[in-house]
Amino acid sequence: MSKSKEPPTRRNTTLAELPPSAKLVLKVLEHADEKLTQQMLTDETYMPRRTTRHALRKLGQVGFVEEEVHFGDARKRLYSLTDEYTQHIEPCGVRDV
Repeated sequence: MSKSKEPPTRRNTTLAELPPSAKLVLKVLEHADEKLTQQMLTDETYMPRRTTRHALRKLGQVGFVEEEVHFGDARKRLYSLTDEYTQHIEPCGVRDV
């Protein structure tokens, strides 16, 4: 009778269902003036690199974060919030005023 966990998808995930690490990454990205690398997010959140990477993977799966290549260093990626995230939270009144 073990309850199997579905992988998060765009349709069935709410902010409440995300792990705390993912919520922290979202907050940091909300307040960022630019796109951030994984290292910048790790430094800002004081989380281990693996935890930051896991949070970014979860957020990417649900469509809240987009990833693009860092042109200065192709080994790095830049992360930012998607329009889907902004549309998802504004109707719920979650956006800070």
